[in-house]
Amino acid sequence: MALTREDYTTVLDALGPPGRALPRETDSRWQRLNAARAGTWVRVDARADVLLDEADPRTTYELLPDWERVAGLPDPCISDEQTVGERRGALHRVLTATGGASRPYFIELADALGFEIGIEDYIAHSVGAAVDQPMRGIEWRWAWTVRAPADTIRYHTVATGVNEPLSVWGYEQLECVISRLAPAHTIVQFAYGDAE
Repeated sequence: MALTREDYTTVLDALGPPGRALPRETDSRWQRLNAARAGTWVRVDARADVLLDEADPRTTYELLPDWERVAGLPDPCISDEQTVGERRGALHRVLTATGGASRPYFIELADALGFEIGIEDYIAHSVGAAVDQPMRGIEWRWAWTVRAPADTIRYHTVATGVNEPLSVWGYEQLECVISRLAPAHTIVQFAYGDAE
């Protein structure tokens, strides 16, 4: 809690040596000078209180660009303008993230981005596999599919331009973030339909 001007005036007065040269009367020049100098310390103290908020990425405002620079933000996958709250949330997620390569990690990551997904893993076909299992080669053990809801599909009409596709699906942000954080030895695919 910051001290007041009166508190600092009292402190400055107490630090001065006793004697007639530095009078203690409130209307003396010395006391008015102390009161003026106390204003500087009040401002410094107030800025120190603000600095405590700036030290926490969840409450920072003035140092938010510096925090983002250190954390490698803004995320190259996010092209939309973000609010200060969204920027703080992204910063907090980056600084507290532990990473991972599991289903729950990527499902929670997608949930933090606002998407509900399911993940499908694959296994290579083997002699002991059931007859109705697909015939997949050994490389399929490194593949996985992120399934997102079908409402991500946007259909174009006759009114759209000739050079535009008939339909566009997917969320670039979801695909970008998951592809960037997926383990390097895996192949991630995206499918839009029912999430598992």
